[in-house]
Amino acid sequence: MDKMLQGRLFSYPDTHRHRLGANYDQIPINCPFRTRVHNCMRDGPMSVNGNQGSAPNYEPNSLRTFDFKSDARHAPYRVTGIIARYKPAHPNDDFAQAGGLYRRVFTDKQRKNVVDNIKEHLKEAGKEVQERSIKMFQKADAGYGNS
Repeated sequence: MDKMLQGRLFSYPDTHRHRLGANYDQIPINCPFRTRVHNCMRDGPMSVNGNQGSAPNYEPNSLRTFDFKSDARHAPYRVTGIIARYKPAHPNDDFAQAGGLYRRVFTDKQRKNVVDNIKEHLKEAGKEVQERSIKMFQKADAGYGNS
């Protein structure tokens, strides 16, 4: 094992991020050869690839579905047991913290303010987006989505 190479493999990308910014890999001389990444990463300093145009930068969205390739997953392999991707056994969901914040931390005034703010921002969205958003807020707290 080449310890110098291992150190360089770690430090070169870190140095690029420090000198050129988070989007250093968009600069043509630094980008991967013959491949383009299409993901939800946008903006930031030194964005040089057209910022992915008007493509949506969130998932799920009603404008475009992301194409997740099941064959791109890592195959399980034997080490001292089987290593693969598993769903965690702990109750890690996307809505518990938001619900706790809304119920236990926010005052009545803060709850009203956040709901009014959301209403103001969603009023121009399409009906489908509004309904999907309300369902997401209801998962955090029934009052959050029904206010």
